[in-house]
Amino acid sequence: MRTDPCSEPHTAEHPPLPALSQQDIARLADTFKLLGDPSRLRILLQCLTQPAAVNDIAEALQLSQSLVSHHLRLLKAARLVIGERSARHIYYRVADNHVSHVLRDMAIHLTEEPVQD
Repeated sequence: MRTDPCSEPHTAEHPPLPALSQQDIARLADTFKLLGDPSRLRILLQCLTQPAAVNDIAEALQLSQSLVSHHLRLLKAARLVIGERSARHIYYRVADNHVSHVLRDMAIHLTEEPVQD
């Protein structure tokens, strides 16, 4: 019998959820809306394993550089990616482990066998 994950004890790996204000919930919803666009999600996944420049992302995903730049601006404003300058290029990577875990956990969730109730 499976237990309810919301009722499991809190650990360092699974700390309690912080109290969220209405503004926090709206920002969270906006973040998930950003992730709802397949191109933005593909860009995030491309930046998950190693930092990548706009032209490399555009080439790998067969998108225009201007479209990738536009999406990266939105993702950066939402604190989902960060850019680090190296010479003439800016290399983008997933902002932190929280974002990385969300992406990885959801990918694993979608590809595992469904649990029968």
